Amino acid sequence: MTSHHIQYFITVFLTATTFVTLIHSHSYAQLTSDFYDDVCPQALPIIHSILHKFMSIKPRMGAHLLRLHFHDCFVNGCDGSVLLDDSPTFIGEKSAISNIDSLRGFWMIDNLKEAVDKACNRSVVSCADILAIAARDSVSILGGPNYWYKVLLGRRDAKIASKKDADLNLPTQNFNYSQLVSNFKSKGLNLKDLVVLSGAHTIGLARCTTFKDRIYNDTNIDPNFAISLQRICPINGGDDNLEYPFDNVTSKVFDNSYYMDLIGKEGLLHSDQELFKGDGSQSDKLVRFYSRNPHAFARDFKASIIKMGNIEPLTGIFGEIRTNCSKVN
Repeated sequence: MTSHHIQYFITVFLTATTFVTLIHSHSYAQLTSDFYDDVCPQALPIIHSILHKFMSIKPRMGAHLLRLHFHDCFVNGCDGSVLLDDSPTFIGEKSAISNIDSLRGFWMIDNLKEAVDKACNRSVVSCADILAIAARDSVSILGGPNYWYKVLLGRRDAKIASKKDADLNLPTQNFNYSQLVSNFKSKGLNLKDLVVLSGAHTIGLARCTTFKDRIYNDTNIDPNFAISLQRICPINGGDDNLEYPFDNVTSKVFDNSYYMDLIGKEGLLHSDQELFKGDGSQSDKLVRFYSRNPHAFARDFKASIIKMGNIEPLTGIFGEIRTNCSKVN
C-alpha cells in the first residue's frame, strides 16, 4: 500500500471519527447568551417589545408561552418540535394527551418569528430560541424586572416531531410524587428543579377537566376549597365550561403565592399538591422555603429554567433554522 493510500484511509477514518463524535456530543454543545449579538442584535429587543405590548392587554399569553417552552424541552430536547404541525411523514406533538386542547400561543410564536426575520433580513433566529426568549420575557413582564435572566441561545430546530414521544415524556396532572420525580430525573432535573419549575403555575388557568378528579376524589385538599370548585365544576359534564386560575390570588403576577396555596392544601391539580403533603419531606421543606422567600424563588427559578432550556439542544450542523415554525423547510 502506497503512502498516498495510507494517507487517504487516515483521512477517511478521522473524518468518520469526528462525525461520530459530533453525533454523540451535539446535545451538550454550549449555548451562549450573546449568540445573536453579531448576526442580529435587534432580535431579542423586538421580541420583548412585541410581547410587552400584547401582554399589557392579555397577560394570560405569558402562561401559554412559558408552557410551550416546557413542553418543547421535555420531548427530545429544546428543539422547537412542539411547534410542528402534522405532516405526511409524522404525527406531531400537538395532539399528544398533555397537549391537545391545552397548548396555546402558537400564533404568537409565528408573529414573533415573522417580525424577527423581517428585522434580521433573513431567517437566522430559530423557532426553538424564540420559544426560550418568549418564556423568559413572559416571566419578566409578569413579575420580574426587564430581562430577568440571560437566556442561553444557539438552538436549532428539529425536522421531525412525535406524538408518541410526547405521550411518553410529558407529565400529566394525575402524576403522583414518585412519577413526577422520576420524570424530571429522566431529563437531568432534580427535586429542587421539580419544585421550583412547578412554581410556573403561579400564572395561568386550567380547565375543569384537569382538576375534576382532584376536587371530588382527593383527600389532601382543603374541604372548603373543594366545595367552592365543585359548585362551578360539576361532577358530570361541564369539562370545558370553566377555566380556573392555578394561583387564586395573583394569577396574573409571577410570584411565589403558588407555594402558599400548596401549604393551604389548595393546589389546583393533583400533581401540584403532590409536592406538599405536610409530612416533613424534602419536597415539603422546599415548598415552605419558597413560600417564605420570594427572592430565593426568583433566583432558583432562573437557574432551573436555564438548566431545563439546555436539555439536548440541536446545535451546529444539526437540525435547521425554520422559516415557518409550524413546518420543516
